[in-house]
Amino acid sequence: MKITDVNVYKLKMNMRHPFTTSFGTQQLREFALVEVKNKHGVTGWGECVTTGEPLYIEEFTDASILMLERFLIPIVLHNEIEHPDDLEKHFKPFKRNHLAKSSIEGAIWDLYAKENNLSLAHALGGKKSSFEVGISLGIEKNINDLLTKIQEKIDENYRRIKVKIAPGKDIQIVDSIRQKFPDIPLMVDANSAYTLNDMETLKKLDQYNLMMIEQPLTAGDLIDHAKLQKEIDTPICLDESIHSYDDARQAIELKSGKIINMKIGRVGGLTQAKKIHDLCKENNIPLWCGGMLESGIGRAHNIAITSLDNFILPGDTAASSRYWHKDIIKPEVVVENGILKVPEGLGIGYDVDMEEVLKHTTEKLTFK
Repeated sequence: MKITDVNVYKLKMNMRHPFTTSFGTQQLREFALVEVKNKHGVTGWGECVTTGEPLYIEEFTDASILMLERFLIPIVLHNEIEHPDDLEKHFKPFKRNHLAKSSIEGAIWDLYAKENNLSLAHALGGKKSSFEVGISLGIEKNINDLLTKIQEKIDENYRRIKVKIAPGKDIQIVDSIRQKFPDIPLMVDANSAYTLNDMETLKKLDQYNLMMIEQPLTAGDLIDHAKLQKEIDTPICLDESIHSYDDARQAIELKSGKIINMKIGRVGGLTQAKKIHDLCKENNIPLWCGGMLESGIGRAHNIAITSLDNFILPGDTAASSRYWHKDIIKPEVVVENGILKVPEGLGIGYDVDMEEVLKHTTEKLTFK
């Protein structure tokens, strides 16, 4: 496989609704797309799931684009690539920058699958043809607004509800939800907003029969999560603490949590995601696929990785219409009765709507 052209698109897209977490509120999404082409004009697409500011992770859109331009694209352009797995060793000298690495690696995985007449899911070793999905809901100023949204998502048959929490916006919110919805599959996501000083608050969550509490403590921390997990019954799900296979291995050895949320960008790409999947399967650690407010291209990659068999919990890959007035793929991602079907077409299985991509593009870089 030889890459002859690479295009990087910087996009700004307005989300259908604002989305609030402990980091702040987003409605305008800034991110990048990577398009690679071979000599026959076949294209592969990846998404750089950044934001304009380094809040969730240290990367941000402009920095990732610079990383692609100066270091990563020169490695792949006009060079023979036997398999997308080989990119890991070529990218290894460059520290972190996982979102940038993942974006071009994902594009090459898409192209590889197309060149080999495979869906991306099958190229990754996925076996599932469909899977259950959940929904992620942000922090609301009014609890009644949140309860209304939960009812809407239950009526749409999403298979679990995730609610964002933060200090001072936690026990009362969860209690109100459980009073109205005592039996729904429910989890909370703290996005690293707590410390061990909040132990008593976090212990109180045990009474609400939650599926898990996601990333309660500092990003990257494994030791304090292990201390917390010993003190609470609710399973801890690690998100921002898992950036690599070694992070996952150490978390399992330390018993820092009982569940892992996989985000392809956060761990540096599909190859690393596969390795973490296999490790977790060997150690009976269930996985689910988290969301980064992706466009349809990133969403398609999430669908492909979720087709692997140890993704056994409903993830955050909701329908396109949950986030966008109009997505940049055709057809859009659709969830029916809480189930998402894995596309069977070549590569990511969706067509990229170039008219829609260009409508939201604020900058384009071309490399030949």
